[in-house]
Parts: sequence; C-alpha cells; structure tokens
Amino acid sequence: MTDEKKAIPSVSVTYAHDGSSTKANALGMRPMQERAYEKRGEQYLLIKSPPASGKSRALMFIALDKLHNQGLKQAIIVVPEKSIGASFNDEPLTRFGFWADWIVVPKWNLCNAPGSDNGGKVNSVEAFLKSDDNVLVCTHATFRFAVDRFGVETFDERLIAVDEFHHVSANPDNKLGLHLGQFLARDRVHIVAMTGSYFRGDAEAVLTPQDESKFDTVTYTYYEQLNGYEYLKQLDIGYFFYNGPYTDDILKVLDPGEKTIVHIPNVNSRESMGDKIKEVEHILHELGEWQGRDPATGFQLVKTPGGRILRIADLVDDDAAKRDRVSAALKDPAQKNNRDHVDVIIALGMAKEGFDWIWCEHALTVGYRSSLTEIVQIIGRATRDAPGKMRARFTNLIAEPDASEEAVTEAVNDTLKAIAASLLMEQVLAPRFEFKPKNPQNGPTPGFDYGEGGYDPNKTNVGFNEETGQFQIEIKGLVAPKSVEAQRICQQDLNEVIAAFVQDKSAIERGLFDSELVPEELTRLRMGKIVKDKYPELDEEDQEAVRQHAVAALNLTQKAKEVALGPAEGEGEQSPNTAFIEGVRKFAMDVRELDIDLIDQINPFGEARAILAKTMDSERFRQVQEIIAAKRVSLTVEEARELAKRALKFKQERGRLPSITSPDAWEKRMAEGVAFLQRMKSEAVRG
Repeated sequence: MTDEKKAIPSVSVTYAHDGSSTKANALGMRPMQERAYEKRGEQYLLIKSPPASGKSRALMFIALDKLHNQGLKQAIIVVPEKSIGASFNDEPLTRFGFWADWIVVPKWNLCNAPGSDNGGKVNSVEAFLKSDDNVLVCTHATFRFAVDRFGVETFDERLIAVDEFHHVSANPDNKLGLHLGQFLARDRVHIVAMTGSYFRGDAEAVLTPQDESKFDTVTYTYYEQLNGYEYLKQLDIGYFFYNGPYTDDILKVLDPGEKTIVHIPNVNSRESMGDKIKEVEHILHELGEWQGRDPATGFQLVKTPGGRILRIADLVDDDAAKRDRVSAALKDPAQKNNRDHVDVIIALGMAKEGFDWIWCEHALTVGYRSSLTEIVQIIGRATRDAPGKMRARFTNLIAEPDASEEAVTEAVNDTLKAIAASLLMEQVLAPRFEFKPKNPQNGPTPGFDYGEGGYDPNKTNVGFNEETGQFQIEIKGLVAPKSVEAQRICQQDLNEVIAAFVQDKSAIERGLFDSELVPEELTRLRMGKIVKDKYPELDEEDQEAVRQHAVAALNLTQKAKEVALGPAEGEGEQSPNTAFIEGVRKFAMDVRELDIDLIDQINPFGEARAILAKTMDSERFRQVQEIIAAKRVSLTVEEARELAKRALKFKQERGRLPSITSPDAWEKRMAEGVAFLQRMKSEAVRG
C-alpha cells in the first residue's frame, strides 16, 4: 500500500447552528416534541426523528395527555432491548412547565425485572393490565409473548407505543408486525410508533400500504435537528478504500485527536482478519505504546508518539468481567459531561451498550454494514451536540475489490452497498424538497428566499426556507400527485423509494460501471418498476408522479453535491452554511429551464462514478467494469415492454415512433425495445 491517501471526498453538509432545536417552549418542549404534541389527538401516530432529538420525552408528553384527557386506561411502552428502558425512567416534567410528571412504578419497568420474556415478565404484563397503574415499559419480545398469550382484545382502550419502530416489518414472519396489523384491524387501541431511521435497512416494508395510510406522520429531519444545534455545524460522510489488513491503514482515517467510535468488522466478513482480539491489539499498536489498564475504569492506556495518553474503551474483549467494568465506566452518569473521560471506543457491533457519548466526533466503521438502518444509528452516535464540538464525521472503511480474487463478486457487492449507504445518507441529511409543476399561476411563497432578484414568474424558481430547512423547486413538466396516498409518499416517503432504488443491484452496477448507459433506463425504467412494485395500489399517473419526485430528489442532491465539492473534489473551503443550498440553486440556474426530461437525463450514480474512477486503482476499475459488462443482458422482456409503452407515449407527443438510428440515446433505446418485441412476436409466429 502506498502512503497516498485514497479517501473519497465526503459530502459535507453545513448547518446554521442557531440553537433553536435545543430551546424549550413554556411547556418544556423542544421543537420536535412540540410538533409531535400538536398531533397528540391522533389515534395512530408515526414519529420519524433523528437520534438525540428527544423522542422518548415527546412520547411522555403524548402518553400523559392520552391518559388524562383522552380517556385511555393505560400506556404500554415497547422498546427493542432492555438498555433502552432507562430512557423512560421517571421525569419531573412539571419542573420545566408541563402539567404532570412522568412516573413509572419501578415494578412495571420490566426492562429492569428478573425472569424471562416468556415467563415471569408476561405474568407481570397480565398483573399490570389488571392494576390501576398507568405505565408499563417492556421489550418487544415480552410484548410479543403477552399478545400471543392474552390476545389483542385484552389491550383495548390502551396506548401501545413502539420505540425503534424500524425493527417491525410487514413480513408475515415478523411477529410484532403481525400483531400491529391485528391491532389496526380491531381499531380499539391508540398506537404511537417512533423511529430514528427513515427506512428499513433490509428494504422490507414496515407496514402494509393500507395500514401505513392510517398513520399520521410527524417528520423531524436531520437537517432541522442539526441546523438548530448550538455547537455542531458540519457533518461529513465519506468512505475510504484500502488494500491488505485494514489495521495497516487505519491511521489514515483515524485521527487520535478526535473522539472516535471504531466499529471493527464482524468476524465472518471479508474485512475481518479472523481474530478480533488481535485486531484490537493492532489498532492499539498503531495508535502508540501501551501503558496498561486504568484500574478504576478498565480503559486501555496508550501513549501516542506525541506523548499524549489516550484512554481507550475496549468493548470487544471476551472477558465478561473486564468488558462489564468498561461498559459501566462508559455509563457512569458522573462522567457524562466530562470530555476527557474517554478518547476512543472500540466496539464490534454498534456499541449498543446503552451509553450516550455526546462528545463523539467520528464514527469509523470498518466493513460494510448490511443494514442501512444500522448505519443511520451509527451516524447518530456522532451527531449529538456538545460544547466546542463544531464538526462530526462518519467514515466507512472498505476493502478495495481485487479483480484477481475469486471473491471479486462479493467484494464488488460490498463496494456497491457502501456507496448505496453513502448516497442514501446524503439524502437523509439534505434539506427537504417540495417540488411544484411550473405553471403561470405560480407565485412566491412567504418565508422562502428565491435568491438574488427574488421570484421570477418567467423562470423555474428555487426557493429556500432557512427556518424549516425546506426547498421549494419548480419543475416544468412535473406530474403532481393526485391521491392523498401519492401526496403522502411525495411529502414523507421519498427516502423509502430512494432506499429501494440505490439498493437495487442492477441499477447501481450499471450506474457506476456501464459506460454505455442511457440514464433514462435507470431513472424511468428502473425507478418506474420500483415504484410500481412498491405501490401497486396507485394508478399509473400517481406512480409516475412518485417516480418523478424520487428521481428529482436524488438527482438534485447529487448535482448539489457536485457543485458544493467543486473542482477540487472537496478539498477547498466551502462557503459556511450554504454549500449545499447554493449547489442546488446554482445547478437550477445553470440550466436554461429545469424540466423533468432534463432531470431524467442525469445518471443518479454519475457523481459517485466520477469519484470512484478517480479513487480506485484504474486497472481494478477497468476489471470490475468488464465483470459487470459480461453479466449484462441486452434487454429483458419486461424492460422491452416498458420501453414500448414509453415509445407509444413518444408517438402520441411527436406524431411518430422513435427511430432506431436517432442520435438521441433514449429515443434509440425505446426503438430497440419496440424492435425486440416485434422480433419475439415474429419468432413466436414462426414457432
């Protein structure tokens, strides 16, 4: 390995850090909590909000109102694991202006109780249901067993609040998902679902479309959260390729001066060196000279070449006594605000030990994580606000695909998945988009800044509302969603659609490595199919509206990134707070008119491809290209049919069929689709 850094420039989103998301109103509520509380009357409520935005307390406010003012008997709080139960301990809310305190009788916090989920704890649920007490906290597992044993009707007139809702799925094998479907069908409970993720990592639907439409959604974006912080103003996301053992290259991305959580790879992954203990030793060795363990905390002490003593928490150690001591030291409430308590945490999984480390500046993950949800949660570790913490970053360290290895396909897949995760996170962190068809009746919307010269009725305008972190973008030829469900998807769920698209193997392979690619094959055909499969209940026009909105959101984010990174691939200084916003505005202004055809002509993976081609070894890039090309089937029957449908629309608009000799690549591709079907028909006739 050469000493030359092979870091891929991260997307960097800068924020205003105006302190608004940490300020409380007269009832003691931060903005996200206030927004959720406004919807407290809804029977079914879904709260999508980043880690550390205060979801637990938002639920306390809503639950207390449902118990005192909406006639519900009891509230049952359901969390994925025992450690999260502590988030729902007693809170003196009246001290901050609210009209009631949150109190959980200790015996009803079953996360702290002895016994098994399917034994003593289920009996406790039964005792609680018969009691006069208000609140129970238990794990997903305890709740599943309780519903199985007592039936859904036993929970009538109660609030069921499900924390970390992304653990639920509409898959029939997912018990919690099945139970929720039954509760919704019976319609006798209130449900509040909360998640810090904006999609399921395994691309499984959380709820069926029919069930999901029953929920009112409160979305508080990463952009709003970070924009309203007091200190943190910049978040960087990037990935980094290496050859050989990752421990040899780790100091190229691990800065000992930054508070860092290192997630080492799973022992079964390609990046693993096969011995997790040795990997930790290697990392310690790279950082400096080992000085022993701190007897009080169990932290490893390492002296850097510069003479500084690093305090390193090792959560990988198989010795349970040592690991428990380290874990207890990390949870020590007396040290919560002590920046110098620990410098580096090394964990195997996600560091789920139930500690909240506000000082973390860098989440460094080695190897691809199979779940995008997990990546969001990992990034969430670094996005807490803390005094003096101006910048946070997430880095994914990935083994470079080696085309000479037999395992090249697996290596390429991991690379594709890492890039998919990066693209999706860029989407999650960006301001929200509201797209409008351009028409003569349009005018400026109060609160939106339309740039120099203001709103121009003769152009496609880009407005930005700094307070809400929302873009309003006019696009010529855009199809507006008609049905309530299509409008909901375009407003709330575009990231779900984009998640399915960037995880589509054939789409990302072609987008990154097919030099012959006609972008519309991805933006129109592939995205069109994904929308059709995901939302079969929508009519064709609404499916097209969702497709266009998803493509516009993805491509405008990528174009903004391209502009923001600038000609020096991100090495130069960006204008404070506005790089991304200006990127969107500049792209929109650089084209004569922002229309949907132009947006469809952008390869959504084009920017990632350009970066990859520069960063990956050129010979390796070429070899991977050849591997992808060898797998490529010229056309499937399904693609040909879709192309023929598009050709028919082309004929209606232009009065002729697409020409196979056209210089326009997309017109030529449509003509090939028609010719392919005609050939198949002729062959069928000939027998």
